[in-house]
Amino acid sequence: MPVQEVSATRQQALQQIQNQHFDVLVIGGGITGLGVAVDAATRGLKVALVEREDFASGTSSKSSKLIHGGVRYLQQGEIALVYEALHERQRLKRNAPHLVQTLPFMIPILKRDGVVSRKIARALGTALWMYDLTGGWRIGKFHRRLNADKAFTHLPTMDRKRLGSAYLYFDAMADDARVCIALARTAASHGAAVLNYAPVEKILHDQQGRACGAIVKPRDANSITINARVIVNAAGVWSDEVMTTDEGKNPESIRPAKGVHLTVPWKMVRNDIAVVIPVPGDKRSLFLVPWISNYDGTYQYTYIGTTDTDYQGSIDDPQCTRVDIDYVLRALNAAVTTNVTADDVTAVWSGLRPLVKSVSGEKLSSRTADLSRRHKVSKSNSGVITIAGGKLTTYRKMAQDTVDEVVKTLGVSAKCKTKSLKFIGAKNNSTKLADKNLRHLQSRFGGESEMLAEMITQDPNLGEPLIAGLPYLRAEAVFAVQYEMARTLDDILSRRTRARIINRRASVASARGVAELIAPYLGWGEQEINNQVLGYCNSCADEDHAALQLQ
Repeated sequence: MPVQEVSATRQQALQQIQNQHFDVLVIGGGITGLGVAVDAATRGLKVALVEREDFASGTSSKSSKLIHGGVRYLQQGEIALVYEALHERQRLKRNAPHLVQTLPFMIPILKRDGVVSRKIARALGTALWMYDLTGGWRIGKFHRRLNADKAFTHLPTMDRKRLGSAYLYFDAMADDARVCIALARTAASHGAAVLNYAPVEKILHDQQGRACGAIVKPRDANSITINARVIVNAAGVWSDEVMTTDEGKNPESIRPAKGVHLTVPWKMVRNDIAVVIPVPGDKRSLFLVPWISNYDGTYQYTYIGTTDTDYQGSIDDPQCTRVDIDYVLRALNAAVTTNVTADDVTAVWSGLRPLVKSVSGEKLSSRTADLSRRHKVSKSNSGVITIAGGKLTTYRKMAQDTVDEVVKTLGVSAKCKTKSLKFIGAKNNSTKLADKNLRHLQSRFGGESEMLAEMITQDPNLGEPLIAGLPYLRAEAVFAVQYEMARTLDDILSRRTRARIINRRASVASARGVAELIAPYLGWGEQEINNQVLGYCNSCADEDHAALQLQ
């Protein structure tokens, strides 16, 4: 299918939004809002979605990128959540096989005073059997025990003398921002009008006080009045702000929890699978995840995370501080012998989990790590439906529950169709490619990798690297602007590619070249190119400055 037939373009969305009366207006272009748009559109509803910044610019591009049930949630008694998440993991693997890859995880069992604790080993084994039986087996593999020698091959930077044995189990991973962009385009292909950089200025109410639309101000157009029968608030950590716009008071229903990740050169860790490591002095664990495959069993980077701390600052700009960096490095250096320092860190990212302050039946907790990851659908007096909480893996079920409430409100009968709905790019994804660049494209675009290959055939210059040392090609930036609604330099370097959170310095060094490449497609002159480069570099400098702060 030609790219033009399935691609979201900004002009199309602007025309749709101005010329239609919608059944549903979704506020929020993260994973949940985009999931709602796909679900509602495939049920036959007329759908508009607006996002004040770029798609996935908030939490949805700053997760741990794991599609998993969460072994630790079993320890918290969240069996229903794990069961649901493991089912959703498999659905996402089937519906977006090009974006979701199976990932082995290893939990090392360390010796204490030269002895392996049988109690700890037994407890881990029991937890993993529960994980398998709850739904982990659906991935096609059961957990197993590894001896110390085999475990050491998966993380050869560990202290071999401390390693007693390990457990191996299986989950999955995906580029979270890439999933969101694919969802946006999938929603558009089913008739939804999806628009980034379109903040809501006001929620409109009819004479009975019911929400009936919103005034939206796109960055590149005049204010637009969008009429809709139902409004869905899927704004994540900004949900309370939307509810304030609707009702005039802040419900304070969201408790933001900050999660920080660090990226380091893979050669300093050398893990060929994900590894779970304990945090000394804390009842938490972190993941070491290999990143950017060389397709020969080695990788370019490893990322480590995540933290889980209460957050009281501006939700628009959560930064990674030196305290966060030291916390992660302390755990890493307790697990490996290579002495990784802050100077070795190539990038950081910091996101906020939109945890619901009170889920039915949940006890209050002083630690965000202990709060439930369950989601909650609620309705305001004006009829605005809010979806809050949840996790990346369960986005589809969150969307289904939300749209179930939408169709109930509309008084129509329309069943969910997303359990087996293929993403754009999921079809024709079975080709095994030998060329490294083509394998890279296929892992990001699936069946549409052929479209990018054709772009490169027509202009071989587009087959050159976009950022020195990273696998992204120039064609990807052009494709992002033409068909994925990328509007800024940061859109390209932070979300359409992940250069900023892989190697920030490399992304800064490439900023002008990337800006000059996409400028003709966005109508930028020299002044706008300079503004984009300066804005991006200043934003990266702010991250550097924040990382020096002790709070």
